Amino acid sequence: MSPPGEPYIQVSDALPLPEFIPGLGTLFVNPDTLPAGPFLAYDHDGKLSATVYMTPLEDLRNGTSYDGLGVGNHTVSSVDIYYNAGHPGVDKPHAHVVLFHDEDARSRLAE
Repeated sequence: MSPPGEPYIQVSDALPLPEFIPGLGTLFVNPDTLPAGPFLAYDHDGKLSATVYMTPLEDLRNGTSYDGLGVGNHTVSSVDIYYNAGHPGVDKPHAHVVLFHDEDARSRLAE
């Protein structure tokens, strides 16, 4: 349940982003793991719904590996990977890798 506790901080408290981002939820991250994350994504009821990674495309092209990334929950029902042109916190173009932790997670994070 939200909040996850230290060392995680709520992303919207550190960056000019909304508290709840449709499609991703309320995000928490350990600042030491930026930019990749993991970002822990919670629904409106505070339930952990997804783990999100944000991997800069330039870094991947240049051979950077992101190994041993944490997982908010080892149960994963589906995975989405998509392009993002950049936003506060991860300004460079990057891939979002979203691990949904149950069958209803995507719909709970949608709005």
